[in-house]
Amino acid sequence: MSELLKITDFSVNYKIGKKQLSAIKNVDLTVNEGEITAVVGESGCGKSTLAYSIVQLLDKRKSSVSGSILYQGKELVGLKAKEMVKIRGKEIGFIFQNPLDSLNPVIKSGNQVVEAICLDGIDRKTAFEKTQTLYERVKMSDPLHQMSQYPHELSGGMRQRVMISMMVSREPKLLIADEPTTALDVTIEAEILQLLSELKEKNNTSVLLITHNLGVVSKIADKVAVMYAGQIVEFGKTEDVLKNPSHPYTQMLLKAIPKGTKHDVKLESIPGTVPRFYDTNQGCRFYNRCPMAQKKCEAFAPEKVKIDNIHYCYCHLLGGEHVEGTTD
Repeated sequence: MSELLKITDFSVNYKIGKKQLSAIKNVDLTVNEGEITAVVGESGCGKSTLAYSIVQLLDKRKSSVSGSILYQGKELVGLKAKEMVKIRGKEIGFIFQNPLDSLNPVIKSGNQVVEAICLDGIDRKTAFEKTQTLYERVKMSDPLHQMSQYPHELSGGMRQRVMISMMVSREPKLLIADEPTTALDVTIEAEILQLLSELKEKNNTSVLLITHNLGVVSKIADKVAVMYAGQIVEFGKTEDVLKNPSHPYTQMLLKAIPKGTKHDVKLESIPGTVPRFYDTNQGCRFYNRCPMAQKKCEAFAPEKVKIDNIHYCYCHLLGGEHVEGTTD
């Protein structure tokens, strides 16, 4: 499969007073055509910051970026706003975490999708018909009625379907989904995940899925990147990472997944919280929470270690072949 999105040595710093908060540091990640790649980690690990950076949605007055983000060979870092507008929405769609905040509350849901389609020079009648078809495709009951409703009149699952309809209406090659099933019940969550899988299978759409739910990852992702404190600590095929986790953080995340009922077993957790890191930090960012940490873990960052095939990990505890290059 050919590379669609290639992120290399990418970093994001936020201005906090006179300091620089290191939100993303030296991230390498590749999304191939027709694949669902998940980025998973605790809240506050930088997943959404990474997603927003790709389409230049960060406030440039409060943040600075470095490194490279190539989309079909075109550099997005430093791209002028006028050029980015041509890519955002048309080439790269974005499903936001909370559709109620993302949809215009005073415009009917169908009109918002129609307006998105009209950006490509399509007349409103054709755009209206396409919107109805899209609503049917995302399994909206009574599409014409749902198109006439305002966002606050729709349920959370229906609003997310409207957002998906809007984002796929221009047939983007890459779809970034930022926690698309947050606050949805398990039935609606399954339907949304099924929609994303169908987009991949029928349209060869690539999906970058941002989530903290490993259960979601196991269901639909082809590959997974485990992120901690702004750095990717492990990457590989989903089955390889979940069955053979190599980084201590990945291992502890999997152990923290509830199994059985609350009476069967005591829930495990990862002690501590994700700390803030400033640009002076040089070591492994999981050092202060890792039960197997050594002095060198605090002193300098681990190199990329090849586990198997395209399964990589960044940890001093692992032996094996040290490799250079991006995650693919």
